[in-house]
Amino acid sequence: MMIHQLKPSILVETPLGTGQAIFLIDYGMHQNTCWVVALQENGVIKHFDCNDVILSTNYTYGMNLRKNNFQDEKEAT
Repeated sequence: MMIHQLKPSILVETPLGTGQAIFLIDYGMHQNTCWVVALQENGVIKHFDCNDVILSTNYTYGMNLRKNNFQDEKEAT
């Protein structure tokens, strides 16, 4: 197992809303990486599977300009 602290933290979208990813936990090759996120709305710390985390839009670096997020997925269904 390896724990990596993100410096600086990364702004991400989760099924529970926007938050700051502060740690990654890698349990090895047979399990998905766990993201530890502080939720922006209430400061609660939650653990998310790597499949449940999307980078927030960042115009400076040109990342996720299509604004993919979990809200879009809910509206599509």
